[in-house]
Amino acid sequence: MTEDKFDYKKLGLKMGLEIHQQLNTKTKLFCRCPNTLLDIDSDKKIHRRLRPTQSELGEIDRAAFEEAQRDLKFSYETFNHHTCLVEADEEPPAELNQEAVNISVILALLMNMTVVDEFHTMRKQVIDGSNTGGFQRTGMLATDGELKTEYGDVNIETLGLEEDSARRITDYSDGTLFRLDRLGIPLAEITTSPDMHHPLQVKNIAYQIGQILRSTNVKRGIGTIRQDLNISIKEGSRIEVKGVQDIDLIPTLVENEVQRQINLIEISNTLNERKAKVEKCIYDVSPLLKDSKSKIIQDALNDKIGAVLAIKLKRFEGMIGKEIQPGKRLGTEFAEHAKKIGVSGIFHTDELPAYGITQEEVDIIRTDLLMEDGDSFILVASQKHIAHKALQEVVKRAKQSLQKVPEETRKATEDGNTTYLRPLPTASRMYVETDIPTKIIDHEKVKEISENLPELPNAKKERIQKEYKINEELAEQLVQQNKADKFEEIKNKIPSIDATKIASDIIYTIKDLKRDGQDVTKLDTSILIDIYKLVDNKTIPPAETETLLKDACNNITPLKSVKKHNLQMLSDDEIKSTIQDIVKENKDMIISRKMGAMGPLMGKAMAQFKGNADGKLVSKIIKEEIMKLI
Repeated sequence: MTEDKFDYKKLGLKMGLEIHQQLNTKTKLFCRCPNTLLDIDSDKKIHRRLRPTQSELGEIDRAAFEEAQRDLKFSYETFNHHTCLVEADEEPPAELNQEAVNISVILALLMNMTVVDEFHTMRKQVIDGSNTGGFQRTGMLATDGELKTEYGDVNIETLGLEEDSARRITDYSDGTLFRLDRLGIPLAEITTSPDMHHPLQVKNIAYQIGQILRSTNVKRGIGTIRQDLNISIKEGSRIEVKGVQDIDLIPTLVENEVQRQINLIEISNTLNERKAKVEKCIYDVSPLLKDSKSKIIQDALNDKIGAVLAIKLKRFEGMIGKEIQPGKRLGTEFAEHAKKIGVSGIFHTDELPAYGITQEEVDIIRTDLLMEDGDSFILVASQKHIAHKALQEVVKRAKQSLQKVPEETRKATEDGNTTYLRPLPTASRMYVETDIPTKIIDHEKVKEISENLPELPNAKKERIQKEYKINEELAEQLVQQNKADKFEEIKNKIPSIDATKIASDIIYTIKDLKRDGQDVTKLDTSILIDIYKLVDNKTIPPAETETLLKDACNNITPLKSVKKHNLQMLSDDEIKSTIQDIVKENKDMIISRKMGAMGPLMGKAMAQFKGNADGKLVSKIIKEEIMKLI
């Protein structure tokens, strides 16, 4: 974004960021099952139906209540040796994972946070099926940190430690299949205060936190980190945007959400000026459409329990079809709420006639519903009980459009827009976990950790580039791919080896081997050191490391690989003798061309050596021999 689309200060834009990062511990947070995912068939399944519970004050969380209305069934794949009764919610959890605590303390200290004295585990109610017990265990480990940006300092409000949810495998019309291998993996939850006021400020903070996470023992790859963004403007409401994967997309997401809230406020003002109303009554208009050519209508009516139902929205004309995000209209939001119940979509008067519904049929429905000029209707075609529930959700959302911007949780999409997920959770979803004792934090251990904090990625990149004299791209790739420590260990064991050669092999050669189907997991640091020792003692030329690396992927040791491919380098004396013979044979050309003979002679020599000589040494000797003749 080179130029701001809105005056964010005038609009009162406020944003906060939540980042959830899987920690790379050996075991899960509240059991000792391994912290890995599986791609094999499960051993058995368990099944659950989940219901919301009341908080200690007797209240029910609105997000949990909405999920319960869907009445879904949940199945979970389990494994005999990889999941246990804790994940199945059949036995109490084990003690909190100390390794996860230590990693989280490192993160907290790198963000200048204060670590708490006691860790209290809470239950956060979640009944979308992602947790077998209907809740997620979570607790706060640190508070009150700070990171700096050019747009102002940002408070890191809390750092929590919680368990990850079950892995969603397949969605069905009446439920979802999950896998329990991910349930319980330790997550660090980092939450900023809502004190960011510019889209680029959020992007910068997301980048800084990402750098801090990469400096510690966290998991890497798709699905290991999830970012949520909270956005509001002065006359709007807080919207939680889930699943922000690409930090480069953050400015666009913010801009589109600000645009959405501005448009919803304008729609609300217009509707209230018109004295618009949303009627609760749901009408069965199936008889009016029995001869409709619309395939969707006929598919519903051909079902024995199918129907076409309608609601009436007074003085909504033109508002349902109004664009609120790029390519999305208010009617799209109505449809998103309806789809949560299981229908494919809605029809509304701002887009009719269309989809096989004629103007005559629109007029018949308007007459039957006693509609006046400026009124609108919405249709849903499905099984009657589903269509009724779907329209009840549309009625709720239509009423909210009279009240500006409803608080809700939305999902980020790849185009920078968002779609409706559920209402914004309330404090009623959190209650005390009674099965886990309070964890006393050892502040002597915290002090020890503070004296040995890891190097941040940017600092490490700059140091490696300067210290080992490699280019910026190689240094950056070593850090980004978490291979800097391997590079430094090899270089420190064999200082005379060219650093660029080692880095290039680690970043590019091994990547190419993996792309070709080789098992590069066998290329541990010790194998690489053995290969580079052969370069160091001039057993093989540097150019042949790829051959040895490829053989090592197939369990062929470096020395056997040298013999197999006849890679043994010639001695300096053998190289010099061969070059002298070549020079003698080409004496006339050398006298004629002088140093211009270097290229042809180099080609002849390297062809004769067949890779068993170092090119730098060959070039040096040829130059010396030419100088003797000229």
